[in-house]
Amino acid sequence: MRAPLPSDDAFDALTTPLAWCDAEGGIVACNAAMSRWLGVSARRLQGWPMAALDAGDGRLAQALERQPAGDAPLRIRRTRLRFTDHEECFADVWLTRHADGGWQLEAHPVDEFPGDDPALLLPSVLSASLKGLAHELRNPLAGLKGAAQLLARRVDDDESRELVALVEDEVARLAALVDQLLSPSPSRPHAPLNIHAVLERVLRLAENDAGWAVRLLRDYDPSLPELMGDADRLVQAVLNLARNALEAGATHVTLRTRAEHGVRIGDDVHPMAMRLEIVDDGHGVPDALAERLFLPLVSGRAEGSGLGLALAQQVAREHRGSLAYRSRPGHTVFTLLLPLPATVAEEVAA
Repeated sequence: MRAPLPSDDAFDALTTPLAWCDAEGGIVACNAAMSRWLGVSARRLQGWPMAALDAGDGRLAQALERQPAGDAPLRIRRTRLRFTDHEECFADVWLTRHADGGWQLEAHPVDEFPGDDPALLLPSVLSASLKGLAHELRNPLAGLKGAAQLLARRVDDDESRELVALVEDEVARLAALVDQLLSPSPSRPHAPLNIHAVLERVLRLAENDAGWAVRLLRDYDPSLPELMGDADRLVQAVLNLARNALEAGATHVTLRTRAEHGVRIGDDVHPMAMRLEIVDDGHGVPDALAERLFLPLVSGRAEGSGLGLALAQQVAREHRGSLAYRSRPGHTVFTLLLPLPATVAEEVAA
């Protein structure tokens, strides 16, 4: 009996991370849930030794060496997995060995990891807190939605209608985030989008935070083609970066887009990518935070949550991209690189 490999979209529709390896222990395939969970593309995982995913105490590697074919699946409780330098993931792992010597790995992510170190318990505490907050937000959001709908019937000028529509869109986006926190579901498929439409929405939302003393500037490359992505997630990521700039005391914030050719993102080289830069003249990133800036709960402000940059980096990974920065007092640039489909790059080159 050969290991069941994914031959259609059914496996990608599953929310449980799954991976398959050959008799030599090299990964031959994985579903979309595994790819998202590890934060790496399925293509990069192919050929990678499954034992090398073990970021814990070596139990996964040991099981791959000794588990006989045909035995009942072996469960490895609360182990740690990681792809090279990516973040660690905690899971209960089920291993099944097939007659041809290959393996199937099924991961059930867990939010907590036992031990004496309180930091290891933080993910479960944070998850519970976020779910509680999400539950409490539902009623206020429903009230805002109803108020916006009533207001929409009373306004009769274009500017007011635009503002009411903006409120309705943001309430819908927040409601979707709340639903995602309460009932996690697979990411929705990416669709073609215009990055400048995303940025215009961000600027409209940031105007309320900016005030009269801050200039929000555009520096767009109008020749950029559409990219595949999730518009709401990109709005969320870029808005977090823009608000960080405002909170850093910036008086000028520029959103700049450019096309780049032959871009390396991680281990992959893409024929063409979109470079999105958020440039500000604020006081810059403190040296003490430089190495930990993208970690959750790390913030340079006492009132900050420390989740905005971590979320922005996660959105970059969801789009097979990267997020980086360079900073000095008076000049900080956060750069989001998003690869464009190869077919788009070929059309542009032609």
